Amino acid sequence: MIFTTLSLAARVEAAERSFTEAWTNAVGRLQPAVDTFTVELAGGIACYAGPGSPLNKICGMGFHGAPPESDLSGVERRFFERNCPVQVEVAHLADPEVGKQLVRRGYMIGGFENVLGKCLRDEASIHEIDGIEVRTCSPADLLSWVNLLVEGILAPDTDGLASHEAFDRVGLETPLRAIVSVPGWVGYAAYLDEEMVGAGSMRVYEGVCHLCGAATLSAHRRRGVQTALLNARLRDAARSGCDLAVVTTQPGSKSHQNVQRRGFEILYTRAVFTKS
Repeated sequence: MIFTTLSLAARVEAAERSFTEAWTNAVGRLQPAVDTFTVELAGGIACYAGPGSPLNKICGMGFHGAPPESDLSGVERRFFERNCPVQVEVAHLADPEVGKQLVRRGYMIGGFENVLGKCLRDEASIHEIDGIEVRTCSPADLLSWVNLLVEGILAPDTDGLASHEAFDRVGLETPLRAIVSVPGWVGYAAYLDEEMVGAGSMRVYEGVCHLCGAATLSAHRRRGVQTALLNARLRDAARSGCDLAVVTTQPGSKSHQNVQRRGFEILYTRAVFTKS
């Protein structure tokens, strides 16, 4: 079992912060006309990557105390100037003063997400699923990878709680096209009879393997595609020297069930605060 200490949670949140910041900067390089920003905030990061982007949020905050009121006001103003609500993801192990501060400022709880983890000591061997081939994503495959991931995300599995987030095609396509230039990122595609049916990715940061961006086409679900993608990423992460894999899921979702079956355990929960 993994015992989630404050230092472990802070390490995972630092990986989340690094990924969100690097990804937002990649969007800015790809589309300079988009008015992106990244602002450090009390050990976390506030990011904006364009209208409707899943990167528009504040994350990683709460392990260095609550932010000064003036700093938080400045960040809120930047979001509101772009007609974007503020979303703050706060780990339940963060400084309790952060949640109190957000409530005083008029934030509401918009949802929750679970962060699960798995030690990678014994994951260097291959766990194959019969009939499913998983390959790393080449530049030539990137457009197909993006299209599949968008299709999968826009047709979510109905098991579990509904997500607190909803995105349109444009809001997803722009950051997914930019993700390839994020340092440490690797994309994966799953094939059945040479047809790409699933997509996933991971990002490695200081020994933490961050599993992200996974989806399967609706017609091919319940056939082990996500398990095959998960196995390949865990294997490669272990071989690269990572000691911990983490993934964020909607509570009670099929994704949550899949990773828990594969040995992941809940490390902590994030509350998602929103302010319009």
